[in-house]
Amino acid sequence: PPRSNNNPYASFGATLARDEEQNLWSTPHDVTHTEADDDRVLYNMIVVRNQLDKDSEEWQKLNYDIYTLRQTRKEVRSRWKHILEDLGFQKEADSLLSVTKLSIVSDSQNMSKARDILLKLSEETNIFPTSWELSERYLFVVDRLIALDAADEFFRMASTAYPKRPGGERADEGQSAPR
Repeated sequence: PPRSNNNPYASFGATLARDEEQNLWSTPHDVTHTEADDDRVLYNMIVVRNQLDKDSEEWQKLNYDIYTLRQTRKEVRSRWKHILEDLGFQKEADSLLSVTKLSIVSDSQNMSKARDILLKLSEETNIFPTSWELSERYLFVVDRLIALDAADEFFRMASTAYPKRPGGERADEGQSAPR
């Protein structure tokens, strides 16, 4: 963009704002987001919020919803990371959870099994919040776990760490995740 003066840092704030709009997950410069439905929902919320007056009630509500969605995503990712680390993937946890537009399924034969395990995780554990819509991102992660022959053990550990309780209440309410 053209600069009105010779200050090389004049557009720095604009770059940061643009990066924040593209930040669909939770941390600045996070390139691990996909073009999945849940990413588009968040992106659309950001676009709508940015068109509103910052003093308006609608802006405040959307800003809160965006923050809440990002925090929920961080919490879910943290749960997955803790289980992966407990499985012995301390060094690989972040790369196993990294899903980009370039990510591919390791074996198309595993996709059905990956969907089944992800659904089972959703129905039989509290690794995802009750209001969570299954994210395509975690389908790729489960596919990787199947390729590593660790998917069943991951499910077992998730069931222990985040057991489903009657009435949908979380077993870890008020505590940090078991390690």
